[in-house]
Amino acid sequence: MENYIVSFRKYRPASFDTVVGQHHITETLKNAIRTQQLAQAFLFCGPRGVGKTTCARIFAKTINCTQLTAEGEACNTCDSCVSFNRGGSMAIHELDAASNNSVDDIRSLVEQVRYAPQGSKYKIYIIDEVHMLSTAAFNAFLKTLEEPPSYAIFILATTEKHKILPTILSRCQIFDFNRIQIDDIAKQLERICAQEGITYEYSALHVIAQKADGALRDALSIMDQVVSFSGGVLSYAAVIENLNIIDHEYYFRVTDLLLSQDMPEVSLLFDEVVSKGFEGINFITGLASHFRNLLMAKDARTVKLLEVSDEAKAKYLQQTQKSHPGFLLSALNLASHAEVNYKQSKQPRLLVELALMKMCFLPQFRDGMQMGEELKKKVAEQPTVQAFVNPAPIATVKVAAAMPTPPSDSTSKVAGKSGLSTIKIGKNLAGIKTTVAQVSFAEDGAKLLEEEVQTELDFATAWQKLLTEVKQLKKDYVHAILSEHAPVLDNDQAITLNVLSDVQHQILEQEKGELLEKLRKWTGNSSIKIAYVFLKNDSDVIKPVTSVDKFSRMVEKNPHLLSMIEKFGLDIDY
Repeated sequence: MENYIVSFRKYRPASFDTVVGQHHITETLKNAIRTQQLAQAFLFCGPRGVGKTTCARIFAKTINCTQLTAEGEACNTCDSCVSFNRGGSMAIHELDAASNNSVDDIRSLVEQVRYAPQGSKYKIYIIDEVHMLSTAAFNAFLKTLEEPPSYAIFILATTEKHKILPTILSRCQIFDFNRIQIDDIAKQLERICAQEGITYEYSALHVIAQKADGALRDALSIMDQVVSFSGGVLSYAAVIENLNIIDHEYYFRVTDLLLSQDMPEVSLLFDEVVSKGFEGINFITGLASHFRNLLMAKDARTVKLLEVSDEAKAKYLQQTQKSHPGFLLSALNLASHAEVNYKQSKQPRLLVELALMKMCFLPQFRDGMQMGEELKKKVAEQPTVQAFVNPAPIATVKVAAAMPTPPSDSTSKVAGKSGLSTIKIGKNLAGIKTTVAQVSFAEDGAKLLEEEVQTELDFATAWQKLLTEVKQLKKDYVHAILSEHAPVLDNDQAITLNVLSDVQHQILEQEKGELLEKLRKWTGNSSIKIAYVFLKNDSDVIKPVTSVDKFSRMVEKNPHLLSMIEKFGLDIDY
């Protein structure tokens, strides 16, 4: 017991080459030492357990090494390296800012900086957890950090860069450490197990690496814990039992049951997971990650995004072949929704069970959609049918599309996806034009569109229809003016309207284009036009009798009345 050293201390890197997962930083630091381009202050920031303090110590040792190797590493044989390795170097000082964060502590450090190093080229100060310094301590440190003596170098380390004053950041070279990749952690654990003679399963090491969340120090601590629990054997079963992790086999089984729509077995399997002491939130979170991995395994380009062992990756590739992307995406959405609402729910277990029940019916819903798509495809392959709606006896037939005349069995194939034909029937014996309904298939061949039969009207009927439509559009004043007339078409195809005022003339002119368009369309007469007859509307001669006349007189006296009615959408009650 006296000689036992925990793994993260025993296997702490002693050179840049043994640092795991931070190649971009170690190469930069080695090049700076080779070229003697060293800044006066460095800031190492990043998550816990990724090697910030370790790199700071290696960097400090290498700076003062007098016999650098060709690779830019410390020799570990010179007096400076030997004294550092023994922990007795007088040129390298390490300060924990978490317990020495006052102004007096920083003033004491600044006082020591004044004295030049003995037997070394540089005097190096490593300040760990520097974000813990008080504001006053930061301010006391500013001047020394900006203009230190030529022999002084400061290396600051922190996990929370945002808590450091901008004035401190601007005086440092900043190095951002990355989270260590899961594969890199697993390989490092494998090397350590080989050195220690520990029997292991690589899948177990991979689970430890995932649990460490990018921190190698945490991974080494977890490994020591599991080795003690399992008696020196690192197995997958021992790891998930000791770390209270749900076996990923449960998720593969649940997915298979969901695809087969076996809701009772899904409920029993979830009950088995809960009976082992796992929370529902852990299960639904892991299930969501499982669906995500299945989606990533769908494409060869995204398989590399699966952060699992090779054995588990093979299982994902196998199961994803049986899973429809629509099912996976919908199930992932349900799992995410349950995860978000889990803590707010008064019945969290029921919430998870309800999500699983909904997932059971997703394959059925997908099969129904697939059948619908197949049905649409079959309909699209059927020939287009021209439908004739009770055609009256005809005198002439005009084809308004560059297409052959349909055969006598009233069926024809239309070239193209949306080829349409319009057939106009000439005047029948009653003198009425009729347009046969135009029938077409939509591009997907599933929806039949039929235009209503349009019949050309006589002028009187068209005029009454125009009044009705103007009233429906709530153009009450226009309706009132038009209602005063019972116009007829003269030989010049003109409609004569009596105008009592400039206001009436102005309103009719604004509506003239739309009115003529509708009348011409309904009657089939494109020559219809409007003629005005201006009547004298002197107040001494013609007195306003009707409601329309009274309203016209009001508008003449106050032209803004019309704009107010239009602006507020008012109805005129005559």
